[in-house]
Amino acid sequence: MPVPKGSTIDPERTRSGIIDAASPLLYERGLDGIGVAELCSRIGVSKETLYRYFGNKDGLIRAVLEARSDRVTSWIATAAAAAGEDPRDQLAAVFDELQRWYEEPTFRGCAMHNAAAQHQAQPVMGITARHLDRRLDLLAAIARRAGAADPDTVGRQLLLLVEGATLVAAHYDRASAGQHAKQAALALLAAARPADA
Repeated sequence: MPVPKGSTIDPERTRSGIIDAASPLLYERGLDGIGVAELCSRIGVSKETLYRYFGNKDGLIRAVLEARSDRVTSWIATAAAAAGEDPRDQLAAVFDELQRWYEEPTFRGCAMHNAAAQHQAQPVMGITARHLDRRLDLLAAIARRAGAADPDTVGRQLLLLVEGATLVAAHYDRASAGQHAKQAALALLAAARPADA
């Protein structure tokens, strides 16, 4: 990123700026759909700068995926928290947010799914697994607050609905995948409570 004359270089701001600029381009084109020269040209940095901050393109990819995981995890958790105290409302909010995302013109599926499909090796697979663990933690916590008899299992089942809806939206049905998954998730949450609850 060019530094305006008279200003100082802030390494963390530069690194964050590169990640922010590269993220939508890598999401749109795919991790392997753009070479280093074009990537650097499109985001306005030299190869030397990219290598200085990330070591190589794979280092940038890891940083982009980790930043995206942080952003998505925060976005979904914020939506759930904003829905109030009722776990059913929190769960519905998660799927409503996902449905809004599916309907965006730039939606290309889950960046983590896409990355794992393209790079089936560490560390990308590790980043993807941590991302899913974070999502699982949120969903299991909602199931726990709802009084599920086995919140960890219910959390895993809800995770399957979230990830399945995202895959279906990316390849088959953008318009209603999130809403169908929300109905199934709410039914699952209701059925997960002990009979005497």
